[in-house]
Amino acid sequence: MSDSSAFCPPGGAALDDLGVRLHDGVGTLRVWSQNASAMQLVVFDATDLDWEVDRASLERRPGGVWEVTTDLLQPGTRYALQVSGPHGPGNTFNEETLLLDPYARGLAQGVGYEEWRSVVIEDGFDWGDSRKPATPLDRTVIYEGHLKGLTKRHPDMPPALHGTYAGLAHPAMIEHLHSLGVTSVELLPVHAFVPEPRLLERGLTNYWGYNTLNFFTPHTAYATEEARQAGPEAVLAEFKGMVRLLHEAGLEVILDVVYNHTSEEGLGGPRTSLRGIDNARYYRQQPDGAYIDTTGCGNTLNTATDAGARFVLDSLRYWAGEMRVDGFRFDLAAALGRDANHEFSREHPLLTAIRDDPALRGVKLIAEPWDVGMGGWQTGNFPDGWHEWNDRYRDRVRNFWLSDIDYARRASAPVGIGGFATRLAGSSNTYSDERGPLASINFVTAHDGFTLHDLVSYDVKHNEANGEQNRDGADMNRSFNHGVEGPTDDPGILAARRKAMRNLLGTLLLSAGVPMLTAGDETGRTQRGNNNAYAQDSALTWLDWELEDWQRDLRAHVAALIRLRGENPALRPSRYAVQGEQTPRASDMDWYDQHGETMEQQQWTDPGHRTLQYVAATTAGEVPNRILLIVHGTESPIDVTLPTAIEGATRFIALWSSVDEAPSSEERAFAPGDVLPIPGTSMHLFRVV
Repeated sequence: MSDSSAFCPPGGAALDDLGVRLHDGVGTLRVWSQNASAMQLVVFDATDLDWEVDRASLERRPGGVWEVTTDLLQPGTRYALQVSGPHGPGNTFNEETLLLDPYARGLAQGVGYEEWRSVVIEDGFDWGDSRKPATPLDRTVIYEGHLKGLTKRHPDMPPALHGTYAGLAHPAMIEHLHSLGVTSVELLPVHAFVPEPRLLERGLTNYWGYNTLNFFTPHTAYATEEARQAGPEAVLAEFKGMVRLLHEAGLEVILDVVYNHTSEEGLGGPRTSLRGIDNARYYRQQPDGAYIDTTGCGNTLNTATDAGARFVLDSLRYWAGEMRVDGFRFDLAAALGRDANHEFSREHPLLTAIRDDPALRGVKLIAEPWDVGMGGWQTGNFPDGWHEWNDRYRDRVRNFWLSDIDYARRASAPVGIGGFATRLAGSSNTYSDERGPLASINFVTAHDGFTLHDLVSYDVKHNEANGEQNRDGADMNRSFNHGVEGPTDDPGILAARRKAMRNLLGTLLLSAGVPMLTAGDETGRTQRGNNNAYAQDSALTWLDWELEDWQRDLRAHVAALIRLRGENPALRPSRYAVQGEQTPRASDMDWYDQHGETMEQQQWTDPGHRTLQYVAATTAGEVPNRILLIVHGTESPIDVTLPTAIEGATRFIALWSSVDEAPSSEERAFAPGDVLPIPGTSMHLFRVV
């Protein structure tokens, strides 16, 4: 980690203070454009965004920055830019187009789809005594959810707060988060975004929000009606108020951020900001001006330029500093790490700058470590200090509990337990010793894909409601419907699905690494088989708070598992253990078969051997703690003999079992050598004493 005196952001001092800065009764606006030949500030009436009231010219400064200082820029001023420049490949200047300031802290929308104006904001907020929780990574449990969907139907808060920033911070929602034991709320995009025109034409919208209009402004539609009517300053204050209340409750706020592309889409798409300011420098292009699209969204932000990289870094600084956000999950993060040749580089200056920037010290950095371009899959290949969504973990865990079981019903299990065990123990085959198991953000589901309930209830996707003839969404889901596609009244199938959900949740919350739970999975929320519900802003995607008994039981399992994870540090190693060495903050791991004997090499890959006993123990100098986890990965029951070779072990205290419909409070004790009847496809956790 660099100190503040040594750190130099991309572009250096020449790119400092972009956007509007208020001082001495005036405002200074600075905008970067290498290729522009002229730039105008256009000021509009506060209530009629079509009524121009004044304008001023910006002058070119060193480094491609255009600047004006004027008393036209006051708190609340509505303004836009008009930019002139040369024509030719890569350039798309149009001096008549009204453009947003990329660094605008506030936005106002007029009548038309592209009728947006930037708004001057005077920063400031009473944070009181609230502080960032700074939850250690080994104790972090992430809860990924949609800002609106989390509270839209919550019965215990005023309707005016449904689906809003204020709603997320309501005591009823905080109580739910506390009851689960999660530490960090990861919100789908809340940067100002717009739906794509093609969705509007079909009567749909962009619900998830991965179509950013501006990287410095919270999405207005998520504010209460009162705040929206009061204006951008009130929207900003509501967002900050949400963060303050969540922090006071000990909860972190992580934002899913979409810096890889913008809502301007491909050439010919909406022209709202960067395309009109300096298209040739802000977007990745071929020499003839054709876009290089590694995101699948029409354009890719060019972070190989200082201005593009600095744009991202400055936005992060703003949200982490002024807005006090605790972390970021970077959508399609491989796109940010592509160099001037459009190839991914692990030591890309932007990736290392984000990690080393003193203004971002202590901020959690989570990469979605892929994009859709050539060489875009980079799981395990981000720099030290970064954490990654571990899709290898997701796929292996789904295979073990679902597609392998499906296959075994027709033949026999296709693989042994070795790959699953590697994921359970922290994915040491994916992350370096220096990064350790906490580099892995473990997940079984996410916003994108089947919900947990649908993962065990559908073999194929059912996305007809999206209007794309079911062509959208992933075809490979590694799911298993357990005998019937979708809803059923068969009690045996329903019981098997519930146990499969408990096995998946148990694996997630007892694995080494940082677990991420998708909101609603704790109660078995369904999207009726839609595995790409990005365009569905309806009850299909909102959390349902009216629960059946089995859903309450499932939620109790999640709360119990998170509590047990916190109580047993052996489940939360920060480093990988090294055979024969004492490694601080690691967990010593031993592996036994169903007979209580040490696992032999051939057993790891034997498809006929899918039962193991996993012992994890804190290393010397740490708080003493040992656990035993039994994993049985076939549908046939089996007898398991508890190990006798664990040094000093006298008892095994039962803590949790996926067999139970509701978590049991009975802590039964067993002795080394006891034989336990283990039902098919199940997990069982013990404390070793």
